[in-house]
Amino acid sequence: MTDDRESDRPTRARRRVLFVAEAVTLAHVARPVVLARALDPARHDVALACDPRFNRLFGELPFPVRPLRTIPCRQFLDALARGAPLYDADTLRGYVREDLDVLRQFAPDAVVGDFRLSLAVSARLASVPYLTISNAYWSPYARQRWPLPELPLTKAAGVPLARVLFRLVRPFAFAHHARPLNRVRREHGQPSLGWDLRRIYTEADHVLYADVPELAPTFDLPANHHYLGPVLWSPAVEPPEWWDRLPADRPAVYVTLGSSGQSDLLGVALEALAELPVTVLAATAGRVDVGRIPANAYVADYLPGGAAAARASLVVCNGGSPTAQQALAAGRPVLGVASNMDQHLNMEAICRAGAGELLRAGTLTPAGLREAVSRMLGEGRYAASAAKLAATLANYPALERFSAILAEVLSDRGPGRSRPAAEPPSPATATPRAEP
Repeated sequence: MTDDRESDRPTRARRRVLFVAEAVTLAHVARPVVLARALDPARHDVALACDPRFNRLFGELPFPVRPLRTIPCRQFLDALARGAPLYDADTLRGYVREDLDVLRQFAPDAVVGDFRLSLAVSARLASVPYLTISNAYWSPYARQRWPLPELPLTKAAGVPLARVLFRLVRPFAFAHHARPLNRVRREHGQPSLGWDLRRIYTEADHVLYADVPELAPTFDLPANHHYLGPVLWSPAVEPPEWWDRLPADRPAVYVTLGSSGQSDLLGVALEALAELPVTVLAATAGRVDVGRIPANAYVADYLPGGAAAARASLVVCNGGSPTAQQALAAGRPVLGVASNMDQHLNMEAICRAGAGELLRAGTLTPAGLREAVSRMLGEGRYAASAAKLAATLANYPALERFSAILAEVLSDRGPGRSRPAAEPPSPATATPRAEP
């Protein structure tokens, strides 16, 4: 990885595109990296701004990487677990200042962000068109039923009562989460986004959904909201030494809880699967020492995820969209051990499609996991539904769709032209648009 130099600035014939990743989880870095790599270097001058904590997983990138501060992963995950706002106003103010420094230095024609909420302020201040990567189940245009995530309330009151209480307090909780960004926007003369957290997560000139409408439908979608399809990525790691000597006489189960799952549950999963006639391929994401490894398990810090999913008959993960989509793209069903809201939303869509099951991380037991794995391996309907979804996902080539959307944005802007970015339409006033 190299640093960009202003003295090496190319001619304006190549359009400058800055990707900004909020490195609180690996997924929010992986998606921008994949899209950035897809751009033609003869036509685009690309840079990535992000915290370097995940750099080792991407190998040598063909564009400069600028360091950008992101709150610690543990701080982010702890806030998720408590149901607390992920960022306070002071953090977002600092983010805006750092964003503006990078935007001034690189002078992009467009900026693409993944969960960098401050760009809703800073990109507008810099008059740079802003595209954000999100998931469609967070869209203001999705008819959403909000599931109960794992919260202190869930453990204290039990799931049935906590579900009722959560339904009552959820609108107030979302408003509380929206308050810090709205405060920072007002300080910069920008209008409030209201109290719907989905507006906070999708405020941009163009919203890019790393989903397909068949799994995550929306309604009355405006012209500046686009389905990309799954943005698939695997770490740049060599397969472990045991990769080519796995037993072939029984089904394989790929287990990974990623960078945002409850890592301590990996040991529960290995314990549960030790009693089944399966081969377990497990990735720790470098977050946990599993201790004694069962005889039927093979463990590494990281695995080539796409190849591991294709090799398995079932994928057990935290329910987040990156690994789940990796499994579905390979035609493999998903068992999601979900904790936060994002994971629950993703897995509920997969369950509705018949390609997966959801287990609550807070109530997971070895017996429950073992029973679910046995059922999903024994009933062909899960694999059949996953195979159908694989064909659907293949109809959404995310890299091609992204390149086409970006070309339109850059064409509208014109070489070197500076213009204020327009506010996106609100859900109440949006013009209906049919999506494929």
